[in-house]
Amino acid sequence: MPKPALGQSNAEQPLRGGGGVTGAGSSGELRVLLFASLRERAGWSERQLALPAREPVTALEIWEQLGLAEPEQPASSTSTPVRRGWPAGLRVAINQRFAAAEQPLQAGDELAFLPPISGG
Repeated sequence: MPKPALGQSNAEQPLRGGGGVTGAGSSGELRVLLFASLRERAGWSERQLALPAREPVTALEIWEQLGLAEPEQPASSTSTPVRRGWPAGLRVAINQRFAAAEQPLQAGDELAFLPPISGG
């Protein structure tokens, strides 16, 4: 599937065979936002996804479905455990509140992925 142009906000993509945004088997939509370096790497900032009716979906599953997961990194003895393909320091916000990557999403939710933020 071709990637939308940077800043294109209405790129629609079905998730897990949901049948499209309004197709059969779809229970609703999810708005996904990427910020900063994540947006630059993916080539898009916002997408509408169709959620499947059959089961809850989490931010971690969305991350993997969108092909945003990073290649496996060898574990070091000093690093904290990180989910497979999940960048260290990546934050998730659901409806503008920080949340766990395993929190179930609902139709109409806004899901944002935020890269590590530094400052002083």
